[in-house]
Amino acid sequence: MRTVTLCGALVALAASSAHAADVLIRDATVHTMTAAGVLEHADLLIRDGRIAELGAHLSAPAGAVVIAAAGRAVTPGLFGGIGRLGTEEIGLEPTVDDYALKLGAMRPEFDVTLAFNPDSAVVGVARLGGVTFAQLAPSSEAKGSIVSGQGAIVRTDGGVAAARALFVTMGGDANELSGGSRAAQYMLLAQAFAEVRSPRDILVNDQRLLTPAGRQTLATYANGGRRVVFRVDRAADIRQVLLFARRERLSVAIRGGAEGWRVAAELAAAKVPVILDPLADLPASFDTVGATLENAARLARAGVTIAFSFDDPEPHNIRKLRQAAGIAVANGLPHETALAALTRNPAEIFGVAAQNGSLERGRPADLVLWSGDPLEVTSLPDAVFVQGVAQPMRSRQTELRDRYLTKLKAHAAR
Repeated sequence: MRTVTLCGALVALAASSAHAADVLIRDATVHTMTAAGVLEHADLLIRDGRIAELGAHLSAPAGAVVIAAAGRAVTPGLFGGIGRLGTEEIGLEPTVDDYALKLGAMRPEFDVTLAFNPDSAVVGVARLGGVTFAQLAPSSEAKGSIVSGQGAIVRTDGGVAAARALFVTMGGDANELSGGSRAAQYMLLAQAFAEVRSPRDILVNDQRLLTPAGRQTLATYANGGRRVVFRVDRAADIRQVLLFARRERLSVAIRGGAEGWRVAAELAAAKVPVILDPLADLPASFDTVGATLENAARLARAGVTIAFSFDDPEPHNIRKLRQAAGIAVANGLPHETALAALTRNPAEIFGVAAQNGSLERGRPADLVLWSGDPLEVTSLPDAVFVQGVAQPMRSRQTELRDRYLTKLKAHAAR
């Protein structure tokens, strides 16, 4: 057993192979995000990349690295929301913006994960902020389609989950993609699913919206086979999505949902989760007239499963999503419910709950040790483990800082 400082522990782990050393985090406040709740003064043993033991006064195996948490919080790794992580570097350079298909046709077979770059500088920045997984999604752009395509959970160690989700943009912002009316959005979707269910009827009149590959892909989402995420805000539009989903027997989630609180009972009854921006407050359009900072709290009280994601899909600030969750807490959302919206809930919504979102024996050690309350703006990760592997606490930003800070100090010393 080696009891070392946190810095020394991370150096030792980084120098070793991925799972060479057992790691014991001693005396932590562990937010398990399971029925076990919050464990005070708990120890957590990581062995072979998994949580081997979780309890009080654990014995450290021979050769283990022991990290003294001194009561600090340990949470599951955080969710970075729905967006473009690994497919966008900087908006001014279009050659590394791979998140949207602009063919002007409905192509559900488009899978944006093929463009995911695990070496993106933004991935390292997110990881250093405690983000271990995010939902990569295609974007609807001008000359695109209301059906953006497919995406998957990506991890900040470069992994990509097998499960796929389909993304659909609805409401006033999608009118340009649907002939000028939101009513046409439902017409087009109904025709697309009709092609899947009765392809011969459509092909006789040559009224096809989909390619053969598109029909095959969309068929995997029919009858609740996979998650379909609808980007929609207005209460009336959410009701239409719920009706459409019931009619087509789809497993859906609402993304945005700025007016979700107005239809909270209907969402809860349909067991449809809402992935919302905790900062959505002012009406940016007529679709969000009812936006409020209490949206998360009202939905949760009604029994709706919520998760958090910024409305802005750019990946550069997703590490700040936990601070936005703190704003939701300040507006009535219970603290542990806010943490669940950043961990367990999105993992369950997108089919990766066996790998992410909770801490219990046998699960991959996907977790963060924090300097303080993870929802406080001044708190930072002291250690990050992604799928059991201790991550280097550096990014492109810190490397540039250290490089030029050293030069500045050397210049000042002359």
